[in-house]
Amino acid sequence: MKKSNINAGWEFEKEGTKTVLDLPHTWNGLDGQNGEHGYYQGKCVYRKTLPAAKEICYIEFNGANSVTELFVNGNAVGTHKGGYSMFRFRIDGFLVKEENLVEVFVDNTIVPDVFPTSADFTFYGGLYRDVNLIYAGKTRFSLDDGSRDGISAVPERAGDAWKLNVKTNVSGANADTVCVYELRDADGATVAKTTVPSTSPDTVLEVGSPHLWNGVKDPYLYTLDCSLVKDAKEIDSRKIRVGFREIVFDADKGCFLNGEHIKLKGVSRHQDRENIGNALTIREHEEDVALILEVGANSVRLAHYQQAEEFYDLCDEKGLLVWAEVPVITIYSKARQQNAEDQLVSLIKQNINHPSIFCWGIENEITLSGERNKKLVAGLNRLNDLAHSLDPSRPTTCAQVAMAKPDSPLNKLTDILGYNHYFGWYMQTCDALDKWLDEFHRINPQARLCLSEYGAEAVIGYYSENPVQGDYSEGYQAIYHEHYIDAVNAREWMWGSYVWNMFDFGSAARNEGGVRGRNNKGLVTIDRKTKKDSFYMYKATWSDEKFVYIAAKRYNKRKIGTTRVKVYSNMPEVTLKADGYEKTIEGKRTFVFDDVPVKAGENAISVTAGKYKDKAVFVGVDELPASYAIGDGVPTLVRNWFGTDGSFKEDCLSVNDRVGTLLDNKEAQGMLRLAAGNTVNKWYVRLLRPFKVKTLLKIAGIDPQMADIVNGFLQTIKKQ
Repeated sequence: MKKSNINAGWEFEKEGTKTVLDLPHTWNGLDGQNGEHGYYQGKCVYRKTLPAAKEICYIEFNGANSVTELFVNGNAVGTHKGGYSMFRFRIDGFLVKEENLVEVFVDNTIVPDVFPTSADFTFYGGLYRDVNLIYAGKTRFSLDDGSRDGISAVPERAGDAWKLNVKTNVSGANADTVCVYELRDADGATVAKTTVPSTSPDTVLEVGSPHLWNGVKDPYLYTLDCSLVKDAKEIDSRKIRVGFREIVFDADKGCFLNGEHIKLKGVSRHQDRENIGNALTIREHEEDVALILEVGANSVRLAHYQQAEEFYDLCDEKGLLVWAEVPVITIYSKARQQNAEDQLVSLIKQNINHPSIFCWGIENEITLSGERNKKLVAGLNRLNDLAHSLDPSRPTTCAQVAMAKPDSPLNKLTDILGYNHYFGWYMQTCDALDKWLDEFHRINPQARLCLSEYGAEAVIGYYSENPVQGDYSEGYQAIYHEHYIDAVNAREWMWGSYVWNMFDFGSAARNEGGVRGRNNKGLVTIDRKTKKDSFYMYKATWSDEKFVYIAAKRYNKRKIGTTRVKVYSNMPEVTLKADGYEKTIEGKRTFVFDDVPVKAGENAISVTAGKYKDKAVFVGVDELPASYAIGDGVPTLVRNWFGTDGSFKEDCLSVNDRVGTLLDNKEAQGMLRLAAGNTVNKWYVRLLRPFKVKTLLKIAGIDPQMADIVNGFLQTIKKQ
């Protein structure tokens, strides 16, 4: 096999306008994040000429969102549905001219038979990952079975020893060709080797006592060299990296990696960046992994879709345990079941060889519209069974949304389980989390639970001496996360948690905290340039890298008199010095210095913890800048995706309003786009204008909790 990258020099056409560009590319790098006028969802085309093929040739797309149609010289080659997996088409039979026109039509319009159709993130369109040509011989490791290499190599513990189960698809297998498998350690030394006929290519390699892949502590990798050999000549080859590891989950004791207890300290990751959307290069992937490791995480949830092969490779190399999942999210329908299964097959087949991946996620918040759909239970059962059949070595998981009750039958479906909770942001207070966790464990003592999402928004620029829920400040976000991570760590039976989110990300329908088109729950800003205070809180909790950090440095104008200074450190003792002030505090993670003096003008603040130092300058002022507070400073502007307390604000929309009122409100239009995409018949919508929203919800049989969610969202939108 010979692979050639063809990212350079594509003609791109959108709505009649043509440009020449290099891949990766998305047409929503800007409008998918500014949130002002929605973002373009439609069909665009990429064109390139290719020479005639003198041998078997495939074109490989590593990511195209979301429906892709390929034409060569005007002839239809194939269609792919799904925006996040790798797929290939064989095209040598179409490359018959000296110059052949390849046209790739990519459409990110919401369609009823492809997941996702509704979610809190931007569905960037485009050829946003590498495109390659692959040339191969008649006898080859398969390029047609939906996997990356035609080979799966899955370790299995067998008593005190290990074995490597190798399953291979060979195209054009014949009696003259053999498969040679040689497992090498990190130094290149041969550990095991065998030769089998290409017509019966599956085998088992006995490994004995290998050096284990042990997460971030020791991510040791082997390499399996796979060769097709004919007449003593290699005619095709693959290299598969292998990590030997065993992960076990216990309902009382949590998680064990290779027999050693480990709490999964996780963050979630959306793949997009400011102004470039999801069209990433290896540099961006490497920077993200470096930041995840710096904060002290040992696990990452790749939400809510298959991510780039390069990112999984980096997690293998660095030891990050990965929760991988498909975009079966928010709203279920039988029309999308086949696509859900197709995307799950792609996810597992293409990533089964990554030791970093420890579970397969089959859904996220799929009960957001209620649980009463019997087809939902049947559909999820099929996905769960499918994952087990494709890969018996890994557990299945799902991420339930808060309104799925603890006694829901869906909580007994997958092997392990996560819940997405936002107590203290969208509803109630942070303390409600503790009560919920203990009640869940009482009802489900055999459930193996983590927190799969939790977070609060923080917009750079909002600060307060006394941060409160809903003020969008870094200070409150840090307080929120302090409570949540302490609650998780206090419960041994919980196997881990996943911060939502490691990075701010694009969500075109959002308008929160004075920022359009973005979810601001990240520990780091979307451009990766600013680490919020919560980043350092987690670093002090999770990381072994010693440091000290003064929180709220950007809150650099403070009222003359005294102020409170919070410091994060993983050292046992911190000393703060200011003009005429010096104090030492012993503690763990969070060190709070009250009554630090602030005089008019500049005030130099320094902290030391052992040999580690940090400093800040506060400017004493009579009044704090108005820009420090959102609006009038009243924390009532949280865009609530999870319901209300039952009260109604008369100056805001609600389920008591008519559909026509929503349609005439620009803010509500964004919500409607998020909920229904471009699938709604406009004539039908006009017919519904006179009806009250609550009437339609009742007619549709919508769960009362879902009606409350809709009302909570509407109550954040001012009437016009």
